[in-house]
Amino acid sequence: MARKLSFVLFLFIASLSMAQTPAVKAPPGTAALVNGQAITESAVQRSLERIPPERRAAARPELINHLIDNMLVDQYLIQQKIVADVAEVDKRHALMKAEIIKQGKDYAKMLEELKLSDTELKEHIAAEVRWEKYTDSQATDKALQEIFEQNKDVFNGASVRARHILLTVSPTDEVELEKARLLILAYKKQVEDTVKTEMAKLPPTTDNLAKEKARIAILDETFAIIAKDKSTCPSKDQGGDVGWFTRDGVMVENFSKTAFGLTPYLLSDPVKTQ
Repeated sequence: MARKLSFVLFLFIASLSMAQTPAVKAPPGTAALVNGQAITESAVQRSLERIPPERRAAARPELINHLIDNMLVDQYLIQQKIVADVAEVDKRHALMKAEIIKQGKDYAKMLEELKLSDTELKEHIAAEVRWEKYTDSQATDKALQEIFEQNKDVFNGASVRARHILLTVSPTDEVELEKARLLILAYKKQVEDTVKTEMAKLPPTTDNLAKEKARIAILDETFAIIAKDKSTCPSKDQGGDVGWFTRDGVMVENFSKTAFGLTPYLLSDPVKTQ
């Protein structure tokens, strides 16, 4: 497994993720509307039941966003004329029903416990069939090779280590977003100015290797101090250090993409994510 023995430092702005809320004319029991299509409250509650009660309130916005994303994907597939074969949907539905009965459970009661109607179950199966048809059509040998070549960090097990400074603001408040961006740039300049000042104090006879080691140490220490004072992330207690991570979705995409794209021991520009 490849591992970059580097300590990537970069600055990071995150926006609060905001789930879509239902329009005024949304049907009763609607948690969100996606292009006029309802995500029911029962679907949200069904998913929340897998989460410990004390975490449900905090998890709800993220869960609704996940359901919205799934619906947007399915709407896109339908727009692309990717059709779920009725016979295939019925076959999977029958197999699922038979498996439940085989386990000695009552099918209707099982659906009731899941807060799921038979029609909704078939809709879920149809969405699954559409997605499988789409992925099968995309996964040609050529396409897979191109994906591998463009995302080697995802597949080769490489990892990086990063520090960051997190400022959290509303994604709809452009003024606050700009203030956060300018603050991050100010923190970056503060780090760079400190490094420059301290490096100037080194003896003229210092060799290049010693200079680089000194630069890295000053950069690391200065960034950690500012992160501890300014960051809103729990990692502030570790000077913004989030530890080692791989490219494959451990961190949010913009975070990982920036970290893996940086030269070790350099600072990024502000990065925005949700």
